[in-house]
Amino acid sequence: MDRVRAFQHDGVAIDSSMIPRFLFDLQFFAQERTESATPKKRQKVRSEGKVCKSRDLTAAVEILAGLVGLWILGQGIAGGLIDYLRETIAFMGDGALLQEGWFSRLEHTALWTYFGSWLLLGLIIAIFVVAVTIKQVGWVVSFEPFKPDFERLNPISGMKKILSLRSLVELLKGLLKASLFCVVIYVALRDKLPEAVQAMQFPMEQGALHLWEMLWDLSMRLAVMLLIIALVDYLYQKWDFEKSIRMSKQEIKEEYRQMEGDPQIKNKIRQKQRELAKKRMMSSVPKADVVITNPTTLAIALIYDRSVMVAPQVAAKGKGVVARRIREVAEEHGIPVVENKPLAWALYEAVEIGDEVPENLYRGVAEILAMVYKLKKK
Repeated sequence: MDRVRAFQHDGVAIDSSMIPRFLFDLQFFAQERTESATPKKRQKVRSEGKVCKSRDLTAAVEILAGLVGLWILGQGIAGGLIDYLRETIAFMGDGALLQEGWFSRLEHTALWTYFGSWLLLGLIIAIFVVAVTIKQVGWVVSFEPFKPDFERLNPISGMKKILSLRSLVELLKGLLKASLFCVVIYVALRDKLPEAVQAMQFPMEQGALHLWEMLWDLSMRLAVMLLIIALVDYLYQKWDFEKSIRMSKQEIKEEYRQMEGDPQIKNKIRQKQRELAKKRMMSSVPKADVVITNPTTLAIALIYDRSVMVAPQVAAKGKGVVARRIREVAEEHGIPVVENKPLAWALYEAVEIGDEVPENLYRGVAEILAMVYKLKKK
């Protein structure tokens, strides 16, 4: 029979069976992408060519760089073009059109004039565009975006992209830019239109200069406005990118498990390493001069070659089952086994395999080796 609990609340008994119960799947919440991306996930996304980049910011910097370049180089570019026009008009007026090859001469001059005039400006724009692109995404080369993806041909996926939040934001952003451009142009024309009409009555050079100043002012207003919109867009793009690469707690656990390795596999690797180390250690026991025991729990095999060693070395040591196996191998190969409990414990705790015996244990080891050598008549 089910047990029914009763609770007291303001003197009123409440049956626990009447309280509504809700069942939650904790794994559902573990799948929510609420955690920031790990460095490994960021590197993987980056290798696939997915980076945070604002095209509006690149376009705004490109326009501003072009205007700054024109402000610096404009006089030189205009002077070069005027000289070319004067030379062309003079060339056409002296009857040179009747000579053979006149078109090639004009073509060569035109190409050199325009190329030389605009090359430096193009380099300035390119430098600024490359700099702002590297600032946004850094150095990344990926061919993943060029791989064929047939999922893009799926009309359902296409409709999802069209009706997504990103598409809506891009639409609103485009409408906002168009509206602001129209407002800026309208205000500029409303204020400057009388001046523009009046400039038509000026001499040609003065009128052209006045119109250029008006056009420059309008261009700078539009460029600054586009830059402000681009900076806002970049912040949005960065937020959206960070949101798109978020990870769930389960994904972080899986990634950590992959980096650290499966515990079962790691245990098997450690076991194999211990077995190999034990085999290498056991292969050194037949070369030992003596095995010191306590006599059942510990076993330490010592080897000493006066020609290459300063002091005796521990060739093998073990406890429990390993100690018993060391004794068995020593007995199989006729290696003397000597019982000395204090020395066995001191060697086991103080010396690792392959290390020399410390000075404070020289006397005890020397006495045992002397006894062994005496038995072997060395």
